[in-house]
Amino acid sequence: MRVYHFLNAEHGLDALRNCHLKIARFGELNDPFELLGVDLSDKDIRQAFKKIKIALAEYRGLLCFSRRWRNPLLWSHYADRHKGLCLGFDIPDELAIRVTYTARRLMPTDLFFPDNAVREGAIAKILATKFSHWRYEDEVRLFVSLEDRDPQNGHYFYDFSEDLKLAQVIVGPQSSISRYDLEGVLGNENAHVERLKARPAFKTFRVVMNREESLWT
Repeated sequence: MRVYHFLNAEHGLDALRNCHLKIARFGELNDPFELLGVDLSDKDIRQAFKKIKIALAEYRGLLCFSRRWRNPLLWSHYADRHKGLCLGFDIPDELAIRVTYTARRLMPTDLFFPDNAVREGAIAKILATKFSHWRYEDEVRLFVSLEDRDPQNGHYFYDFSEDLKLAQVIVGPQSSISRYDLEGVLGNENAHVERLKARPAFKTFRVVMNREESLWT
């Protein structure tokens, strides 16, 4: 499956230079309802889910992608107002978890049997349920373990691999990143990676490929 990850210019070039992506932790995400997309009106259930969120955040993280790169909102929100990069990756379908968007929070009865046993697929639902207004992201998630913390900055990273294979680099319409800049971080070992420069479309509200190569030096 081809998926896309948006970054500002600094972090995008750093990711390419070091062949890794920063792993997001649940407490750092921009949606306060992450892992809490359940009806929490019952106090005991509310406390239980808060504990689950804290516990998961200790040893699991995620990589967030979109299934599309042409939506201008994604560039505005996640690529420094079109000045950053979009990295296209190929990941195994079986590892990709598509987010489900809903206006209605999950009910505990959707997740647990009366004896509190977990229903099949309940954990996946909790991990991949978001409010419907996030639908524009068309998000795909890859859940990973938190193993080796970077001693310098305290972050966790996931290396490029067969499970996270870099295929495209798309430079934002407002980005000053040049072809030369990309060559410097990609090197010969990434000669197969497609390089594109994006621009606003002329007829639609989309971001598209700039086919006039002379406009990107």
